[in-house]
Amino acid sequence: MSQAFAQSIDDGMDGYVKGTSGIYTGNPNECWFDDGEGNMLPCKIDTGDTAWMLTATSLVLFMSPGVGFFYGGLARSKNIVNVLGMTLIIMGLMSVQWVLWGYSLAFGPIDSDANMFMGSLQYAGFNEVSHYAPLGEAGPCGDTWSGAYQMNAMVEGDVCSQGWPGTVPHQLFAMFQATFAIITPLLIIGGLIDRIKFSALIVFVLLWATFVYDPVAHWVWGGGYIGGGAIDIDPDLSPSFALDFAGGTVVHITSGFSALAGALVLGRRLGYGKVPMEPHNIPMVVLGAGILWFGWFGFNAGSEVMVDGITVSAWTVTNTATGMAAVTWVLMSWAHTGKPSVVGAASGAVAGLVAITPASGWVGPMASIIIGIAAGTICYACIAFKSARKWDDALDVWGVHGMGGLTGAVLTGTLASPHIWDTGDGIGAWTGTAEGMEQQAISIIGAAISIGYAFGVTIVILKIMDAVWPGGIRVTPKEEEIGLDLAQHGERAYVNE
Repeated sequence: MSQAFAQSIDDGMDGYVKGTSGIYTGNPNECWFDDGEGNMLPCKIDTGDTAWMLTATSLVLFMSPGVGFFYGGLARSKNIVNVLGMTLIIMGLMSVQWVLWGYSLAFGPIDSDANMFMGSLQYAGFNEVSHYAPLGEAGPCGDTWSGAYQMNAMVEGDVCSQGWPGTVPHQLFAMFQATFAIITPLLIIGGLIDRIKFSALIVFVLLWATFVYDPVAHWVWGGGYIGGGAIDIDPDLSPSFALDFAGGTVVHITSGFSALAGALVLGRRLGYGKVPMEPHNIPMVVLGAGILWFGWFGFNAGSEVMVDGITVSAWTVTNTATGMAAVTWVLMSWAHTGKPSVVGAASGAVAGLVAITPASGWVGPMASIIIGIAAGTICYACIAFKSARKWDDALDVWGVHGMGGLTGAVLTGTLASPHIWDTGDGIGAWTGTAEGMEQQAISIIGAAISIGYAFGVTIVILKIMDAVWPGGIRVTPKEEEIGLDLAQHGERAYVNE
């Protein structure tokens, strides 16, 4: 691990060459070139893309405390400290897990058939993950596939990456993905609040991230089964993988169905359906939803990992679908209850954000309105269904994220347009072509695989933990009645003295 353990700055020590840009990692998947004097130098990066991706990465990270406020406002006042505490500890745990082994399992090189399921440990500890060199193969800057958008394409004689994401340092791409890995298990706590021990949550998050998030991220984005062509129905047709631009499958389907699994394993809260469990702070809910709406532009537009027309399109459809879903949800609740719910508007906005996520790089503005209407309608109906079934998914993670993610995944296959990409990529079923029908089928299969895997493995993890954990993973009835703020943390959110 040359970067982690370099103890000298002498020339040649651990790949370090004085006067050059950074330590040569030796990673064949990164873009390095020989300067003619035996020195390996990193390929050019685009400073505009890098600046945008630093911003987008920070925006996505900011979404995590946004989830904390959104969930905290929805929770009862005796449990908000616990909700915020779970938010912070998950941010801390996943920040470290991702560097130590998570990124490597999700995006590590595929060296064998086994690596189609999960990446290798080649990048463990961020070994061979350069903060200077981008990913990709070296070549002339003028010949990059993204040359039409890049300022560095006008630099004669320099060497640039020929692949994607080839305009930003490898380490920045890895940390952008880290923010997704942080927020995904964080979403699950909405189905577990008021019941799970804080100590058990810590272990569960590490196990879940390692055995659910990392494999699914690898399948979809790291070249594994779903994204690597393993479910290509007809090799003679162009579609070969499920379309998930920014995480509808990887983030929302996995977290939503895992939250439902957790709620079913833990059982209902004391007094569920008998005592009021309404949100204790609606302004906090709206604040959290606003932070999420703001941060989601980094989530979706940032997933292009450069600045071009797709980045602009993703920003546009993200905002449009979100607004349409918020309006749809309010109208649904107004018709159903006779009152326009403010919490409903916030929930509708989040549902729209979730549903547009997988489609954001593939659909246009009018299609995003359809997705927004579908998100507001379907997610609202799913929450009503959940309540009728008496599933105690406390903060509706399954209804909003799980079913919103599924809705978005399916509609991405339906509405994807080859007019969005100048390459003609993304042919949805709406075109009526054989390619479009195959894309629709692959999208449904990819979502179904992710649902079954996430739901099943989460149940196994929690069942095993409950069997071996002293006293089980659920707090005692007395602690639940007192509230987890005092019972688990010895702290109160509101002190009236």
